[in-house]
Amino acid sequence: MSMTTKREFLRLGAGGVAALFAATSARAGNAARGDFPVSYSDAEWKKRLTDREYHVLRQARTERPGTSPLNAEKRRGVFTCAGCGNPVYSSLTKYDSGTGWPSFWAPIRKNSVGTSRDRGFFTVRTEVHCARCGGHLGHMFGDGPAPTGKRHCINGAALNFVHRPKKGA
Repeated sequence: MSMTTKREFLRLGAGGVAALFAATSARAGNAARGDFPVSYSDAEWKKRLTDREYHVLRQARTERPGTSPLNAEKRRGVFTCAGCGNPVYSSLTKYDSGTGWPSFWAPIRKNSVGTSRDRGFFTVRTEVHCARCGGHLGHMFGDGPAPTGKRHCINGAALNFVHRPKKGA
């Protein structure tokens, strides 16, 4: 194979890999599709959310591991969707998964979150989204602790924490 042919082959191959990556990481509509009780235009979401929240909740991006202070949150309370305030996780189901993201073995209620197939990044995963506004929260995996065996690996930027101390404390 001549040098020109090798270069052309590598250029086309690199372009194909880039196109494949773009196709697998692109998401149609970004946040979960469907009708949700809380719904705003994209422009309104941009006004209501910080840049970091917008990128995670509305564009289904993932924050870098270890960057959320909520990963170390150990107080009793409720984690709510940063987009709409929907209670999504309890501190009672939070655990340290060692992944660098807040992790939970179950949502606060079955209907507080929804799931969908995420076919990005060369794999199929289960996306977790807020059932109230459709905002992307993170992903669910089957390697969590008992009693569910599930690990809800959630972006801290998608959550707010409401401290609820024990009564009488």
